[in-house]
Amino acid sequence: MPAALEVFRQEESLGAAADLDFALAMLEAVRGGELGPSLRIYRPRPTVALGQRDAKLPGFAAAQAASRRQGFEPLVRKAGGRAAAYHEGCLVLDHVEPDADALAGSRRRFADFGELLAGAFRKVGLTAGVGEIPGEYCPGEFTVSGEAPGGERIKLVGTAQRVIAGGWLFSSVLVVDNAVPLRRVLTDCYAELGLDWDPRTAGAARDLAPGLDMAQVLDAVLAAYAGYAPLVDGDFTALRGRVAQH
Repeated sequence: MPAALEVFRQEESLGAAADLDFALAMLEAVRGGELGPSLRIYRPRPTVALGQRDAKLPGFAAAQAASRRQGFEPLVRKAGGRAAAYHEGCLVLDHVEPDADALAGSRRRFADFGELLAGAFRKVGLTAGVGEIPGEYCPGEFTVSGEAPGGERIKLVGTAQRVIAGGWLFSSVLVVDNAVPLRRVLTDCYAELGLDWDPRTAGAARDLAPGLDMAQVLDAVLAAYAGYAPLVDGDFTALRGRVAQH
C-alpha cells in the first residue's frame, strides 16, 4: 500500500488509441522514476479492445470491421484476455505503482482490487461480488458482477494487468450506463471471432439500479480507494507533461 495515491481526473478522452497508449506511458514513467503511485480516471470513446489471442483468429479482420460499422474503434491491447467493449457510459481506471517485485503480487492484486470495486458497487446499493460468470465476455476469475432480481449475474467490471520490471499497471473498466450498444457490438464481434458467450451477461450498473448515475459511482469508487491509500488530487495536464517523453 502506498503512502499516498495521486488521482488524475481526465475530463476528456484523448481518443481510443491514445487513451490506451497513455496508460502504458504512465507505466513507463513509473519504471523511469518520474511517476509515483497514480490513479487515472476517464470516460472512454467507443472502443472494442481485442486481446492478443483474438488477433490470431481467422475472423479477426471481420471482427474489426463489425466494430467499426457500429461506431466502435477496434484496438489490440497489451493486457487482458478476450474482446471487451466500452464507451462513454463506462469509467476506466488506470492504476500504476512502482514495485520492485511486481510479478509476485499480480494474483493478489486481481483479488484485492476486484473486491475493492465490488465494495464500491455495494455502497451504491447493488448486490455485487467477485468471480467468473458462466458465458461472460472476456472471461476472468476476478470479474466483478452484480445480481439481477432473477438471480442472473451481470458483468460490471473487467480488470487487466500489465507487469514490468519495477512496476505494474492495473486497469479496470466499470460499465455504468447504456449497455445496449455494448451487447450489440460484442455479439457481432464474438460471432466473427467464432467465440461462444452469453449476451445476457453483458449489462450495466443502471440495469440493476435505474436511479444510479456516473457521479454516484465515481464517488463510491474514490471512497473505496481512500480505504486503500490516502488520496491526493493531481493535475492531468501536468501528468501529460510528466509522461510525454514515453
